[in-house]
Amino acid sequence: MLGTTANSFADEVNVYSGRQEALIKPLLDEFTERTNIKVNLVTGKGDALISRLSSEGELSPADLILMADAGRLVRANKMGLTQSIESAVILQRVPQALRASNNHWIALTKRARPIMYVKGKVDPVSISSVQDLGDESLKGQICIRSSSNIYNQSMLASMIMLNGENETREWAKGVVKNFARTPKGGDRDQIKAIVAGECNFAVANTYYLGGMLASQDDETREIAEQVGVIWPDQEGQGTHVNVSGAAITKYAQNKDEAQMLLSFMLEEASQRWYAEVNHEYPIIEGVKWSDELTSLGKFKAQSIDLERMGELNAQALKLMDQAGWR
Repeated sequence: MLGTTANSFADEVNVYSGRQEALIKPLLDEFTERTNIKVNLVTGKGDALISRLSSEGELSPADLILMADAGRLVRANKMGLTQSIESAVILQRVPQALRASNNHWIALTKRARPIMYVKGKVDPVSISSVQDLGDESLKGQICIRSSSNIYNQSMLASMIMLNGENETREWAKGVVKNFARTPKGGDRDQIKAIVAGECNFAVANTYYLGGMLASQDDETREIAEQVGVIWPDQEGQGTHVNVSGAAITKYAQNKDEAQMLLSFMLEEASQRWYAEVNHEYPIIEGVKWSDELTSLGKFKAQSIDLERMGELNAQALKLMDQAGWR
């Protein structure tokens, strides 16, 4: 915590969350139980919440925004909708590489975006790099979400940073030619598609597969158990990794409470909850991964500037549109 009792603050904090309620509310409820600070939660699509925050201006009730991608955190910062996090406790816990240079946002969890396949159906050794997805030998074999998906935008933004715009555009054109179907659905749909035989390879975030492996639904769990993970570029740049994170709003009326909540979410127990329940990678070193994530193996992650990646999201989307990615 921040070294001050909850009673010396107002008794609420208002949160706009681009994350689904089920993925965050149990943690918020625990915070309320500990501090007696009520959390008023509004959930919605990340872009819609940012637009709402902008429209509300200084009349906005929001104190804190939670987003599922660095790109949206950067966007909110660039739009002047956030302010600096000042808590020394928070800044000490979050590595510099996982927060904004002006401390306007911080990461709370990490998630990897590798390549998935059906065990025993294809040889995972046939792909060693994400670049291989654009190879003409994989025509009709790729399932992936649409260009409107921010996870894909961030992945391509990272590729622009590492390989340049022209090379990334040519790669995207190759991937489009290799689509097994017109992009549709979410990451779970891509995973289900490879098991259904619609494609051989899918690109998806690991926390979706982790959630399916831990599902109480037998059919969902049986689908996930057939899926293997290829960690691309382990001899080179590493696998693409993004973050979920948070920012304090520019006109927050309950900034101290918002910082108390952020500090709570960075505690080891909270980070362990994220790992075990949501199957995301904790940002605090030494926190144990869930059994499901552990079963997927360790990997080398990309080392990139998340802030710059977020700034390149719009360019990545334009490039994908030029490549015919829908």
